Parts: sequence; C-alpha cells; structure tokens
Amino acid sequence: MSWWKFFNAVRRGDHKVAGTTWFTGLVAVLYTLSPVDLLPELLLGPLGFVDDLGLWGVTLMLLNREKSLWEERLTAQAHVVDV
Repeated sequence: MSWWKFFNAVRRGDHKVAGTTWFTGLVAVLYTLSPVDLLPELLLGPLGFVDDLGLWGVTLMLLNREKSLWEERLTAQAHVVDV
C-alpha cells in the first residue's frame, strides 16, 4: 500500500495514530525549527545534524510501524467472509 493511502486513511479517521507517534512528530518539527540545539550546526558543521536526523529517524520508524499496523488491519478485513 502507498503512503498516500495511509495518510488519507489517517485524515479520514479510518486509522487512529498512537499518541506517541503524534508527539514524536511534533517534537521533531519543533526541535528542527528551534534555535536551541543539542549539537549545534554552527559549531559542529554537518556533524550537528546528527541529533536532528536521529529524531527524524525515530519519527519515521514510528510512522512505518503505524502504516504496517494499518496494512495488517486492511488485509485482515479483506479475509473476512460474511455468509
């Protein structure tokens, strides 16, 4: 299944995303835009992006887990035969 269909299912309310995933996504956006940084890019150059990339990696991992759960639920519903 595509990410587009997954995001549409979330938007329509067909799939409820866990609160931890929402929270991590929000923190990732705020941390990336925040001038306060654990590893500042100004001092460390490209190495300063490691903390930002790590947080985005966790966010993507959680989103991928949510998408997998959604796909499992869809395939389980597809196998139900009503007689």
